[in-house]
Amino acid sequence: MKRFAKNIAVYVILFLVVLGVATAYKGMDKDKVEIKEVPLSQFVQYLQDEEIKEINVTDTKLTGKISDKKVVYTYVNSVVELSIINEQYLFPQMQEGKIKYESDAPNNTGSVILGLLPTLFAAGALIFLIYFMMNQGGNGKAFQFAKSRAKMVKGGEKKVTFADVAGLDEEKQELEEVVDFLKYPRKYKDLGARIPKGILLVGPPGTGKTYISKAAAGEAGVPFFTISGSDFVEMFVGVGASRVRDLFDQAKKNSPCIVFIDEIDAVGRKRGAGIGGGHDEREQTLNQLLVEMDGFAENSGIIILAATNRPDILDPALLRPGRFDRQIVIGAPDIKGREEIFKIHSKNKPLADDVTPAVLARRTPGFTPADIENLLNEAALITARRNGRFIRMEEIEEAITKVIAGPEKKSRVISQKERKLTAYHEAGHAVVARCIPDSDPVHQVTIIPRGRAGGFTMTLPKEDKSYETRNSMKNAIIHLLGGRVAEALTLDDISTGASNDIMRATEVARDMVTKYGFSDRIGPVNYSNSEEVFLGNDFTTHKNYSDQVAREIDEEVKRIIDEAYAEAERLLKENMETLTRVAEALLLVETIDGEQFEDLFTGKYSAEGLAEKIKVDIEAKKARDNEEAAENERLRREEEERLKEELEKYDTNYLEDDDSPEEDQEVK
Repeated sequence: MKRFAKNIAVYVILFLVVLGVATAYKGMDKDKVEIKEVPLSQFVQYLQDEEIKEINVTDTKLTGKISDKKVVYTYVNSVVELSIINEQYLFPQMQEGKIKYESDAPNNTGSVILGLLPTLFAAGALIFLIYFMMNQGGNGKAFQFAKSRAKMVKGGEKKVTFADVAGLDEEKQELEEVVDFLKYPRKYKDLGARIPKGILLVGPPGTGKTYISKAAAGEAGVPFFTISGSDFVEMFVGVGASRVRDLFDQAKKNSPCIVFIDEIDAVGRKRGAGIGGGHDEREQTLNQLLVEMDGFAENSGIIILAATNRPDILDPALLRPGRFDRQIVIGAPDIKGREEIFKIHSKNKPLADDVTPAVLARRTPGFTPADIENLLNEAALITARRNGRFIRMEEIEEAITKVIAGPEKKSRVISQKERKLTAYHEAGHAVVARCIPDSDPVHQVTIIPRGRAGGFTMTLPKEDKSYETRNSMKNAIIHLLGGRVAEALTLDDISTGASNDIMRATEVARDMVTKYGFSDRIGPVNYSNSEEVFLGNDFTTHKNYSDQVAREIDEEVKRIIDEAYAEAERLLKENMETLTRVAEALLLVETIDGEQFEDLFTGKYSAEGLAEKIKVDIEAKKARDNEEAAENERLRREEEERLKEELEKYDTNYLEDDDSPEEDQEVK
């Protein structure tokens, strides 16, 4: 396309040159012969005075030659005027031999060109389309959609290195071998070592698979090709395989290099899973990828990195040694990793003194690096909304809740009856969670709607967990059913607000029985269905157990749910006064934190007393915010004044410097 634009520019320049030469030549002719347009009346006067020696009539144009140095022309308005001029002046002078008469055929060039314009335009558009297809990318090959869409990234100013990656120490160590091989390949070749041809990065979304791949390329200082698995597959047969070949051709020309294929499961799914044998376009693309990664062709210096969150559906031939030699699992970071990630993402954010990465790491269990980056960005936006200069813990707490449950919907109109129902429902969750031994502490309880929820109770774990025990799963079911039990005990009615709690409780109970073998009656046998259903292999899910076992599973799930419901009911009946106190406090203040809930649970404050304390705290907070806003405004004004003085000083010095040479000259 660039070469096409360059050619067009050359043609335009040539046209302007020719036009300039023609204009100059026309100007030279004007110096020799004066050609002048005159009114019809003056032209007729020339005919009457018999000054015109030769006349040419073309359509409605009359051109008369007075002498060798002077030619005049005019136009008639109609055929009638032309016939009058012929009869009165031209024919009599022609008979007497005083004037020479000539007549040219009518000039239809303009109409012909106008008639050909649509055809010329269509032909030009067709030529441009063919030229564009033939020359896109400058390689002279047609149908460029068969070319690879990989983007090559070379070293630039914003190079990502391992120093920018936190919480992945072991994963970085695995990739450092690849980086070291790309830097010093001879060290490995002398030992007869073969560097892994491919490394598969496996993990949930947002854990940093793509980011650590960029860091590996940045550390090695080699070209980095990036492409998505879906970019290979097109509606045309053979296009995907052609793009794979072109990708590796480009990689060979730029070796050593790293090729990163994101979401490789889009093209690397197991073969034979389609209807009618499954030899489709996707499988042809996969076959070509398998050949390029480990076929007869030698691809030395090319290292393939790929990322997926579904390694279980990849083709076995793709995962064998020689293609993807290593699988690096990148999961959610632990508390130490989250602390390091907070340090990296908060480098360019001004945090208040009460905010420390260690505290933030404890407040965000299960957060991925992408969640943490989004969390700090939301906190910065909330701080900017209040015109603050530093991000406080209050903004971060609000950002955490916003990321988990969505923004507050304080403007939603809710009846007093629904508010009371939501208050007792959430109070039931909170009280049950507090009464369960070894349960996660309550962090926040609110009846303000967020997202689809009318309210929620947030509990934060004391420490990161890698496994769930049978007792912890039973306690989770009891906690989930606490809201429904509280509704039934206090309002003599139940609502649909507990539907999500019941669904989650049932899923946990069924997993306990069918997947984890936590039921003494069923035993340690896995009866869960396959998570992946391939079109062509399984059109519908099928049970891998008998109807008798299915009945026993249903009965066991029902037993677990009933026992959890009974336990939640017992706990709430024993703490009915506390339940009422928490619900009344929620109706008064709408949101309470973990410390305030503990004061209510222990009876340190009544609902009214806590509401009054919160009101005083809110007034004090508003006063502090106003003082902070005034101080920020004062600092901004001082900064503006300082900058203004600096500019004025700079302007004064600049003028003095300009005057100094003249003064020196006068002194001399």
